[in-house]
Amino acid sequence: MAEAPGGLGRRLRYLANRAARLNPANVWRIAGAARSLTRKPRLLIVADMLWCSVRYEFGFQDYLDWDVVMLTAAERRTYITHPKSNHLAMTLNHPELRRIFADKLRFNARFSDFIGRDWIDLREADADAVRAFLDDHGRAMLKVPDSLSGKGIEKVEASAVTDVDAFVAEAIAERQFLLEGYIVQHPEMASLCPTSVNSLRVITYFDGETLHVLASVLKMGNGGDIDNFSNGGMYTMLDETGTAHFAAFDESGTSYATHPLTGTSIVGFRVPLYDEVVPMLERAARVVPEVPYVGWDVAITPDGPVIIEGNPNSGVYQAKPSVSGVREGLLPRYRAAIGF
Repeated sequence: MAEAPGGLGRRLRYLANRAARLNPANVWRIAGAARSLTRKPRLLIVADMLWCSVRYEFGFQDYLDWDVVMLTAAERRTYITHPKSNHLAMTLNHPELRRIFADKLRFNARFSDFIGRDWIDLREADADAVRAFLDDHGRAMLKVPDSLSGKGIEKVEASAVTDVDAFVAEAIAERQFLLEGYIVQHPEMASLCPTSVNSLRVITYFDGETLHVLASVLKMGNGGDIDNFSNGGMYTMLDETGTAHFAAFDESGTSYATHPLTGTSIVGFRVPLYDEVVPMLERAARVVPEVPYVGWDVAITPDGPVIIEGNPNSGVYQAKPSVSGVREGLLPRYRAAIGF
């Protein structure tokens, strides 16, 4: 049984760290954004944000994402928050083996049966090998191996690389050691936003025998090269069939029933080949069972799902009440699966 994510000592450390990093301007901004859902004065919303940080461990962005301002105390208690999730990751996942997931190069090597793409380490490849890789693939992705939230990820067109030595030198200087073949996504996934690979985030817990799906999420870009929430992307929750029933929303809280770039309907969108996703993850979860709590990023190709990466300290995703009408978070599901 996992330690409950709410011990007094841990909570005090969390609050001390939060106080040290408090950004008043950001708090004021979020309070202003949340004000559209209530008649409460902005200062009262700020006070409520601080109270929710202490009482329920809501991060300030959590407060905005899940419309906490409009929830009752009983409803607030049902939400898994980023601090709670972080504690679970630190408690459940082996401290050394989690590094396999934190390093994209090590992850690709260990999970080679699941990633569905070629890759090279630019520190080990000569110029001829890099040129051949680019020409063979036409399009590729540069990545910083230990980056988070999509930072250091860049799309590369082979035709744009005229000086391979300069390309490699610049990439290494930026710590973009990993060069991957570009994932060609299923046409139905591309219909959402063609500029990015629109992926799934499937958060799972493996108890040694059974894989528990805690959350399944559809992520979409909005004109950029990646679909990350913190880089202008948006998300919506999926049901067990891979169907989205609610509008997506972005970091600002703006909701989208249809994609603003393509007009594709998000509400009612069904992820193709979704029935192959969980069986794939059931196999993948057994590769490093000592890291049981993982947020898997999954792309859907014309031939089936592939794993982009595994996150040993996954972000948290839940339905937005003002968009979905759902006023209960996923904490009960987490507790039932993990046992805390």
